[in-house]
Amino acid sequence: MSTNNTPDGRTGPTAADVVAGAAPARHADTPPLTVTLLGTGTSTGVPVLGCDCDVCTSDDPHDTRTRCACYVRAGDLGLLIDTGPDFRQQALREGIERIDAVCYTHHHFDHVAGLDDLRPFFFDNPATMPCYAHPDTAAVLRRNYDYIFGGDPYPGAARVQLETIDGPFTVASRYDDGPALPVDPVLLDHGGTPVYGYRMGRFAYLTDVSRIPEPSYEALEGIDVLVLDALRPKPHRTHFSFDEAVATARRIGARQTYFVHMTHNVRHAEANAALPDDIQLAYDGLTVEVPAMENA
Repeated sequence: MSTNNTPDGRTGPTAADVVAGAAPARHADTPPLTVTLLGTGTSTGVPVLGCDCDVCTSDDPHDTRTRCACYVRAGDLGLLIDTGPDFRQQALREGIERIDAVCYTHHHFDHVAGLDDLRPFFFDNPATMPCYAHPDTAAVLRRNYDYIFGGDPYPGAARVQLETIDGPFTVASRYDDGPALPVDPVLLDHGGTPVYGYRMGRFAYLTDVSRIPEPSYEALEGIDVLVLDALRPKPHRTHFSFDEAVATARRIGARQTYFVHMTHNVRHAEANAALPDDIQLAYDGLTVEVPAMENA
């Protein structure tokens, strides 16, 4: 496997390595998906603490954004993308009762801090839950959560197991009640930090991205619903601006694109009205049905 040097000297799989073996045909038997966007806000969440701007004091519920996370149902199987600091409240709000695996995008606090709240999902099913991650993300999680991932885990800790990935994989049911779900990681660049997006069937989730390496586009052919990072209208070093996100959405060509990870610089009603009809701002709790490949 070749490696890719990041600006701070880290190495990891290249975008070409990660997409090797990824193809729409892998997803031929993927059933329709139900995708719920648990959170759609930037790292501070919205409202921002101590802020009295128009968005932070808005009475529009679309302007309240918890930290980004996503829940995907494929038949009975439930797949979680990220466990941010708001995960517990998100899971209660949406009535999530089953998680078969977690896919981590990267190691930043706003995407991992709710990891310990996975514990209740083992009360009725002690089967180990895999947590899939980029090598850098896995290394940080092992270091920061030694009481979970170390050699002597704390009694009662979540029975999660880190799985370092550098290419396509499948997620199996923890309940042995259905087929496995093919998942393709998609390497993204988050201002120098490697991030994984994920493709399942005709759905792709790409958060925290400032650049998509050219080979990664190969894993995004045939997407119907795309969730894409779009921080704000003004450019930013580590996230897509609205204009950059629109251009990226046009290249990927999904039937419908939803923007996530917005700051308090974005008022939902005004910003959404200015976007093309096939591109919308997501909001917390948005649920989208994604058709199966066979219905493409």
